[in-house]
Amino acid sequence: MPIIKSAKKRVKVAAKARARNARTKRALRTALKAYAAAIESGKAAEIQKAQRDAVSALDIAVKKAVIHKNKAARQKSALAARAKAAGAKPAKAAPKKQVSAAKKTAKSPAKKTAAKKAVSKQ
Repeated sequence: MPIIKSAKKRVKVAAKARARNARTKRALRTALKAYAAAIESGKAAEIQKAQRDAVSALDIAVKKAVIHKNKAARQKSALAARAKAAGAKPAKAAPKKQVSAAKKTAKSPAKKTAAKKAVSKQ
């Protein structure tokens, strides 16, 4: 057991991080297994949904630094190849919603001009 206060804190922080990483890894493995099950079923709609979920889980794992970005890219490529071989059409990303100019200006209020200080004469 650590004696120094900072070492005790590092143990606590490491335990939290380990739990968080384990949760992320578990979600990733579950998504990949669901994708494999969808490939076995052969239903195109099910494959697309499972692929979307698996890609999302991979992106989250990369964002949280659980896996390396190149590994995620390699796995996403493999998922797409398996889906294509199974006969499912590639899943398209949802179109991004365009924000109108009126909404953009409504969200960002106009900056107030700073009051000029009076110059004192000495």
